[in-house]
Amino acid sequence: MSETAERADADPGEYDVVVEDARVVTPTAAFRGSVAVSDGEIAAVESGRIDADGVARVDAAGRVLMPGIVDLHGDDIERHLRPRSNARVEVPMALVAADRANVAAGITTKFHAIAFEEAPEKDRSPELASRIVDAVGSTDSLLADHRIHARCEITDDACVDAVEAVLARGAATLVSVMSHVPGKGQFRDVERFRSYYENDANLSGRDADALIEERTNLSEATLSARVDRVVSAARTAGAVVASHDDETPVEVERLRERGVAISEYPITLDAAERARDLGMTTAMGAPNLVRGGSQWGNLSTSDAIAADAADVLLADYHPPSLLAAPFVDTGEPLPVRVARVTAAPADAVGLTDRGRIEAGARADLVLVDPEPTPVVERAFVAGEPVFRAEAAR
Repeated sequence: MSETAERADADPGEYDVVVEDARVVTPTAAFRGSVAVSDGEIAAVESGRIDADGVARVDAAGRVLMPGIVDLHGDDIERHLRPRSNARVEVPMALVAADRANVAAGITTKFHAIAFEEAPEKDRSPELASRIVDAVGSTDSLLADHRIHARCEITDDACVDAVEAVLARGAATLVSVMSHVPGKGQFRDVERFRSYYENDANLSGRDADALIEERTNLSEATLSARVDRVVSAARTAGAVVASHDDETPVEVERLRERGVAISEYPITLDAAERARDLGMTTAMGAPNLVRGGSQWGNLSTSDAIAADAADVLLADYHPPSLLAAPFVDTGEPLPVRVARVTAAPADAVGLTDRGRIEAGARADLVLVDPEPTPVVERAFVAGEPVFRAEAAR
């Protein structure tokens, strides 16, 4: 075996499939080689060809073979639920459509970022969020591994109640606290808050002003107490807690003290760097990187990467950007870029069985043609072939 070879205990005669002549991306290297799968796990990784008789083979023809992507925050199911502003489809149909779209984007482990937020203008409510959670837990026909990231709007006590209930029944393994308050975070300009809710969320000027008054009247003590409730419920359930749109180092420090482990979308570099220094996982948007900046004028993902303050990338609203992100040239080796969408997010939520191509790991694999824009040609979930879409060569 070569110096890049790894083998698990499987006998070559027991391999289920071998992907060969691929550009294999392992945690430490990218090389032309082969990967064998057996019983849902990666059984061998070698440069060159893997010798085995009577095994199914996939000729990668030099395409990139990388681990299946782990998305910790994707709210794209909302677009499948409401493909047009006045058109709603049923939750099961939306979930199946989102499943196929995510696998086509290389995502084999999906955390649906479900908003527990009372916002009829955005078609969000705790009741709808709970229905989505139930659908994810009860649907057996999905290709990817689907999980729940419960996003809790702490400006609404009923939303905190609903998230506590979801955590109590073990339906979410990741939860985040968010507070869409005018003058803070994403909406640190009050006029930006008003503009968003009038133009994007279709509130009247009177209703937008009422919402501004309601949320600005919430005390810091009230919001902090609600964060503590969510963290306590998450700790009991064994779930990981993230924060959303962190703005200042002081805010990050307070959240870390309360038990928050992931800083999602920090909006300033100071906040991102403080989260990193405190040992938190920093998570930025992949669309931000692919588009070349934040649509809100906040911290750019490329700047966070340059400052070593972006551990994980997230799909946010656009799964294809999460596939494209590792192929954006940041001046780093390909394995480092791939890890931000595979091993790093998996490790952040304790899924250490996946996100890496190495012997013994779960065989979540995607074969990617990176040019002219990255597309998935094949995908395997726990060793099962679930997707194939190859163009003529």
